[in-house]
Amino acid sequence: MRKTTKLLGCFILGAVAAWFAYKCYFDNTLQNIQNANLLLISKQEMKLRLIDYKGRELFAAHIACGLNYGNKQKPGDMKTPEGVFSICDIQNSQKWTHDFHDGKGEIKGAYGPFFIRLATPGHKGIGIHGTHDSLSIGTRATEGCIRLKNEDLERLVPMLNVPMTVVITPSAQDEINN
Repeated sequence: MRKTTKLLGCFILGAVAAWFAYKCYFDNTLQNIQNANLLLISKQEMKLRLIDYKGRELFAAHIACGLNYGNKQKPGDMKTPEGVFSICDIQNSQKWTHDFHDGKGEIKGAYGPFFIRLATPGHKGIGIHGTHDSLSIGTRATEGCIRLKNEDLERLVPMLNVPMTVVITPSAQDEINN
């Protein structure tokens, strides 16, 4: 009788432990799914959207993208890459400068407050960043990066994480040029 009681007690204890472990695993998995957001960037609409795992739009802002149409092929082609990428780093870029080769020299604040570096195989230096020229938003004006107004970038960055997925889709004109 004592052995049976001990065995039954061990069985119940084991079942409770297994249930607890499963619940912890399931809750953690569900939490990861609920945090599975992605950035969707449309070169057709000139818009960036943060989408949650249920397809809800959490954030949206207008962008500027590569000056030339088509998918990025090589450095200096002034095209924004298309496809599925991931965020590999988020850097403070407030003190960075850039020379746009327009005779004005190095421009401080050209990248705005942050540079969201993307892992883009075959291409270096592609990211999402702010600007010193908010009038460029809504146009094709960049060397290949995605540009946002600084205030939009500051609202977006706290909602991002490494290695969040980033999808960049072409415009109809990009498709013709590809």
